[in-house]
Amino acid sequence: MPDIIFQDGSIRQNQWIVVPRPDSGESLDIPEQQHALIPADLWVAGREHFVGREDIGVWFDSHDEPEILADHTNELPLIAVNFPKFSDGRGYSIGRLLRERFGYKNELRAIGDVLLDQLQFMKRCGFDTYELRPDKDIRKAARSLNFFTQGYQAATDTDLPLFRRRAS
Repeated sequence: MPDIIFQDGSIRQNQWIVVPRPDSGESLDIPEQQHALIPADLWVAGREHFVGREDIGVWFDSHDEPEILADHTNELPLIAVNFPKFSDGRGYSIGRLLRERFGYKNELRAIGDVLLDQLQFMKRCGFDTYELRPDKDIRKAARSLNFFTQGYQAATDTDLPLFRRRAS
């Protein structure tokens, strides 16, 4: 498993594996003795079997709607959002919705085509951890998380835009 970057720039070993969506007619294959991220809609469908398990989290694809978790977001220790390609920005919206509308407090992870250029924006949208694309330098990316000390706009990391922070 690839290492992951935490919001503070530290690099740690990834303890979670992403379980792919099963093909039509196939059943979900969750590995034993392993922390697993399963498709969010399958967690909802089998919620009674998964609720309370600290070794099961979910992942969203960019076309999934976070509303399917509604009042159950904080029952999950980890939610991952897949960025299928660099130019697909729907994952940013999913991250903000999970944090701001649904009040998700636990770990929010970016997975998929995650590049250094995106990390600062993902951080501002509420992501805590980042699984970088395998061909990218994780150490260089980790340093990039702290390039900027202030954001102009309000986001999940600050309620007020910079001009209002300066005025107070």
